[in-house]
Amino acid sequence: MFIEPPSTKTENQTATENTEKLKPIKGRGAIGNPKHRFTTKHHEKFHDEWETVEFSEPAPKTILIRESAKTIVSSNNSPDIGFDQSINPYRGCEHGCIYCYARPTHAYWDMSPGLDFETRIVIKENSAEQLRQTLSKPGYRVSPICIGANTDPYQPAESQLKITRSVIEVFKEFKHPFSIITKSHLIERDLDLIAPLAEQKLCNVAVTVTTLNRDLKRLLEPRAPDGLKRLNTIRTLSEHGVNVTMMAAPIIPFINDNELERLLEEGKSSGAIDARYILIRLPHEVSPMFQDWLKAHFPCRSKKVMTVIRESRGGKNYQSAFGERMRGVGKFAELLHQRWQISHRKLGFPESIIHLSDLKKCFWRLIDDFALMTNSFKRNPLPENKFIYLPHGL
Repeated sequence: MFIEPPSTKTENQTATENTEKLKPIKGRGAIGNPKHRFTTKHHEKFHDEWETVEFSEPAPKTILIRESAKTIVSSNNSPDIGFDQSINPYRGCEHGCIYCYARPTHAYWDMSPGLDFETRIVIKENSAEQLRQTLSKPGYRVSPICIGANTDPYQPAESQLKITRSVIEVFKEFKHPFSIITKSHLIERDLDLIAPLAEQKLCNVAVTVTTLNRDLKRLLEPRAPDGLKRLNTIRTLSEHGVNVTMMAAPIIPFINDNELERLLEEGKSSGAIDARYILIRLPHEVSPMFQDWLKAHFPCRSKKVMTVIRESRGGKNYQSAFGERMRGVGKFAELLHQRWQISHRKLGFPESIIHLSDLKKCFWRLIDDFALMTNSFKRNPLPENKFIYLPHGL
């Protein structure tokens, strides 16, 4: 039946009112299919007391939805990331990572960021064709394009569909620089394309390793390869001459933050040329869903985890401000950053963090020169004590 949605929840509330009645679904990250922020109605089940026998629901199956995309290259102006263009051959991701910041994008197509995100996968069949058209435009300006900024380009469907591979073939055709972000060892299939392009300095890869604890991995990322497989992928790519950055992400207080140093050590020994970390991000519907997940799997720690996350986000569940959203603020965030710095330096990774106070001097010198010429520009100071993360090689 359809009912009007309840009043707006506070940040401390979860996606469902009856979390204790929800049971984790084997092989899936989300433990429910909550309504999204744009919906005006939602449905829920209730017992009409006519049936006395309870029937268990079948496990949700993955559905692939074919789409002919009108455009394929997205642009951004974020100073927190090292690219301003990206491609996502898939919308939704079967890996089912409960913390995924891309889950809310499913709401734009009237689908839930919960189970829908990991079971209703939109495949952009004409990705390569659209990319070729974009790169062929007379006014196109070359800038590195990231594959998989939102959803994993090597999720299970790619093994058969090969859409990501077709995109890489277009990059090869145009000799266009690009990068790949993935959790999957399936990327090794395309080494025949990636390795030669890496040799020409046209390609680099980031492999995300969240945990080396297999039991935790099954809860956090139920359909993603385990951490050891990802380390082997880093090793294989490195042996083929591909520059690989290991991403320790996301770091979750009292869940996997104790693994930070080990993740960096294992990444280094596997051949990664750099290692980064990102503090967990909980935008929009991800926050209540993650809180449901915590209560289902770590009930004794859930309040403690969320307290530290809020302290690291200025008292909120999420803070999207540039310079803060990747690293966070507060004591825990600073301590985490210090731990990363010490381990990063100890292992011999390259220094590539620039403080904004240093950039500010160069920036305002250029602005002052411009102002002298135009006499029409007023200063608007940049915030102090912020950091910009620059990927290796930029």
